[in-house]
Amino acid sequence: MKIGFIGLGNMGGPMAANLAKAGHDVTAFDMSAAALDKAAAAGITRATTAAGAAAGSQAVVTMLPAGQHVRSVYLGDTGILAGAAPGTLFIDSSTIDVATAREVHAAAGERRVSFLDAPVSGGVGGAAAGTLTFMVGGEEAAFERARPLLEKMGKNIFHAGGAGTGQAAKICNNMLLAISMIGTCEAFVLAEKLGLSHETLFRISSTASGQCWSLTSYCPVPGPVPASPANRDYQAGFTAAMMLKDLKLSQNAAQASGAATPLGAQATALYTMFEAAGAGTKDFSGIIQMLRGRLGS
Repeated sequence: MKIGFIGLGNMGGPMAANLAKAGHDVTAFDMSAAALDKAAAAGITRATTAAGAAAGSQAVVTMLPAGQHVRSVYLGDTGILAGAAPGTLFIDSSTIDVATAREVHAAAGERRVSFLDAPVSGGVGGAAAGTLTFMVGGEEAAFERARPLLEKMGKNIFHAGGAGTGQAAKICNNMLLAISMIGTCEAFVLAEKLGLSHETLFRISSTASGQCWSLTSYCPVPGPVPASPANRDYQAGFTAAMMLKDLKLSQNAAQASGAATPLGAQATALYTMFEAAGAGTKDFSGIIQMLRGRLGS
C-alpha cells in the first residue's frame, strides 16, 4: 500500500519505519531534516511538504504534537483533506483534544474520505518494537480498513467507538496512569522513611492489593524492574512534559463535561510543579525525586 506519514518524531519515526519494514511504500514529511534523514535510512521516501506526503496515498498517518498542529495539517484550503481523493483513509495518532478530533472527523466526512482518531500508548519503546496500543475512534468500516496497518505498528488494537472516542480513551487512561504513578512513588518514599527496602515493598505489593502497572511494569525505583527508566536516571520513555500535556487535556475535558476528577486535578498540579522545576524532559516516573525533596539529585 502507498502510505503517507506526517510527523517523524520520537514516536512517528519508528512507527513509519515499521510500516516500511512491513513492505509498504511510505512517503513521509517532517519539519526536521535530521528526522527525514533517519527515515530515508529506513527506506522511506522524503516529501518536502505535508501535502506532498499525502498526495496519491491510499492511507495517511499523522503523529503531531497538539491539536493546533492537527488542525493546521488537515483543515483549510491548504490542508491535506482538501486535495484528498475520495476513499483515502486518514489515521491521526496524535494525542489531542476530543473537540479537535471531532472537527476533523466532520471535515473528512464532507470530503468523502475516512478519518480515525487513533492515539497510542506504549512510549518510544513500544513504537520501536511495534507493540503499541491503539485506541481508535471512528466508523467501524474505517477501523477494519485500518486494522492491517495498525497491526504493523501495534500489538493491541481497540475500537473505542465513534468520532473522538479514541482520544477520550487515551486521556482517561493517562490520567489514571499519572495518579497511580504518583501513588506508587509516595508508597516508596514512605517505605524509605520507615526503613522498608525497595525490594521488600515490591515483592509484597506486587502480589497484594496495591499491585498496578506503575509498580510491576514501570517501577519508579531502581532494581525491581530492570527495564524501567529508574535504572537509567529516569531517561524518558514517556516524558513528564508529555504526561502534563495529557493531564491538561483530561482536565479541560472534565471541565467541559462536568466530570469530577479531584485526583486528576492534583496530579496535574504536581506534574506542573515537576516541569517548572526543569524536569520536563525526564521520565514521568522521575516525579519520585520531587516527592523525596531532592529533585535533580
